[in-house]
Amino acid sequence: MNRRHSTVLGLALAGVLALSACGGGDPLDEEGGEEATGGGGGEEALVIGSANFPENVLLAEIYAAALGDAGVPVETNLNIGNREAYMLGLEDGSIDLIPEYTGNLTLYLNEAAEETESEAVYAELQESLPDNLTVLDMAEAEDKDSVVVTRETADELGLVAIGDLAPHAPNLVLGGPSEWRDRYTGVPGLKEVYGLEFSSFRPLDAGSTLTVEALLNGQIDAANIFTTDPAIAQNDFVVLEDPEALFAAQNVVPLISTEKVTPQIEEVLNNVSANLTTENLTDMMVQVQDTDPAEVAREFVDAL
Repeated sequence: MNRRHSTVLGLALAGVLALSACGGGDPLDEEGGEEATGGGGGEEALVIGSANFPENVLLAEIYAAALGDAGVPVETNLNIGNREAYMLGLEDGSIDLIPEYTGNLTLYLNEAAEETESEAVYAELQESLPDNLTVLDMAEAEDKDSVVVTRETADELGLVAIGDLAPHAPNLVLGGPSEWRDRYTGVPGLKEVYGLEFSSFRPLDAGSTLTVEALLNGQIDAANIFTTDPAIAQNDFVVLEDPEALFAAQNVVPLISTEKVTPQIEEVLNNVSANLTTENLTDMMVQVQDTDPAEVAREFVDAL
């Protein structure tokens, strides 16, 4: 399917490259990433980063545990921020590896990206990567953006698909991560693909309980919630269908600095990906509501 994309994405990438070329301080420090931990003796540690939402932290901990078990010295720098922030870290070498999602990463790198199905998106991603970055095998596990409403709102307005919001959107408030204001897979794409013009957009932290609470309390009427979020089932939220495939396939994939790839690292991470499914990732997201992500990751890796 052909999709037109906002130039905002291209400008964002250009800004990332320009900022990284200028040198300066560590962007991870500025974004409030957690202090690096772990690592080993004389060999330089592989620094594993994460975005600032629970699932990505969990995946980073899984990568760290599996690589550590294989004898690879690792450090973690978690909760860095959004894609625009952690891509700076990959550019300047302050992080080496991060869990990513195929569709949104492809769109970030290539605003003309057109594919929506898993294998085709993965192939397009590989073609879009700069030489200094590599993706290893993608997992079956997929976590997509979605537009979610309460069951009450869906029943009252007769909502099944995203496009059903069109006549009601001028009276509704949309909530989502701040980057959704400008990203194509957010407010611009919802307007272009589905004709949605909400009364306002309320920025909220990605993958946080704030979004769920705002939806339950009526502070927002529709929300961007990741499809593996246990809050969807726990609150009987309705995920609106996306027949125009605004949200492309989002398979979990390791994104790593090309110069850091070794046969050992590749083997370990490919094995992790081979064992990650949408079902077990969703189950683990239930666990991290009450348990340290590192402990949940440890249990998963021990079972590999």
